[in-house]
Amino acid sequence: MTKVFVSGCFDMLHSGHVAFIEEAATYGEVYVGVGSDRTVARLKGRPPVNSEAERLYMIKALRAVKDAWVNGGGGLMDFADDVRGLKPDVFLVNAEGATPEKEALCREIGARYVVGARTPSPGLPARSTSSYREECRIPYRIDLAGGWLDQPGFSELAPGPVLTVSIEPDMEFIDLAGMATSTRKKAIELWSTQLPAGDPVKTGRTLFCYENPPGKKMISGSQDALGIALPGFNRLDYSGDFWPSAIVPCHDGEVLSWLERHVHLLFVKQRAPDYDPYPGSDITAAKAETLAAAADWCWRGALDRDLDLFAKGFLGSFEAQVGMLPSMLTPEVERMIAAHRGRALAWKMVGAGGGGYMAFVASAPAADMIPVRIRRGTL
Repeated sequence: MTKVFVSGCFDMLHSGHVAFIEEAATYGEVYVGVGSDRTVARLKGRPPVNSEAERLYMIKALRAVKDAWVNGGGGLMDFADDVRGLKPDVFLVNAEGATPEKEALCREIGARYVVGARTPSPGLPARSTSSYREECRIPYRIDLAGGWLDQPGFSELAPGPVLTVSIEPDMEFIDLAGMATSTRKKAIELWSTQLPAGDPVKTGRTLFCYENPPGKKMISGSQDALGIALPGFNRLDYSGDFWPSAIVPCHDGEVLSWLERHVHLLFVKQRAPDYDPYPGSDITAAKAETLAAAADWCWRGALDRDLDLFAKGFLGSFEAQVGMLPSMLTPEVERMIAAHRGRALAWKMVGAGGGGYMAFVASAPAADMIPVRIRRGTL
């Protein structure tokens, strides 16, 4: 009998999941790899609604399933070793889950790689897990280089750019992890599930002012509000003020696709609520100038799609930040860097450090890295 393999999280099991597995059954006996709780939390930035034991129980109860298990690995290819052991004849994926890595694995083991149609059962609507939630399309942001220069205490020593990309909310990033989630919550208070139409710079200014009302003692940097509001890849030049003196956007599709291919995320740990990056700080004009120069290299490297120059600026930005604020570099961050030093060209925290998400630059991402999708649009 033909063996067919499918894999997924299967959280909040719904008719779309069942239709996918029934489609797999048209090719032969269905074997299902279920993502572990740890994998779901790492890839989606939140724990699953249903535990791996409950998800496995429900999948095994489906009449179309021959057998199922919790995948033994981690990351986007958590099933790789299980598939090599199973040696299926067919590996079925849906369109959203199709990747070159899965196709390469099929070539390795001699399996047929099939991208399914994900057709709902007659009379039923198309379903996805997100359809059970009120879908919030307000983006997150990643600062690629120059972070801290949006604070006057840094940019008044050396003016320079902060580079941000606006990220589609394809997953739920956890709080206190460097993805501007606090600012995003303010955006949700203002606009519920969608950013308003109109000038995104004005949207960013509105969000910045709402997050920093008169009398607030600690002013949140405007790179968070602008990083959320401005689509694409943006250079925000700061020179001693909370608001940038210039905003230079990049909406070149080739540049954005290049960034998506080479910049990926990994979750380290949620930083402590009382985390303070300033103890032991050594903020000098020379170090601020180094940070600004590194961010400029990163910008030029991205526009030219020069991976070496981009990685130089990316890593240089992180090293300059840590040189000024050594508390950013925790033992967990150091362990993550050590684990990926041979596989990545550069790395940095995407926020204030102390935990959260790390961004890695690589010619090809490791299987456990989280891909990102940059929000397209123009100013």
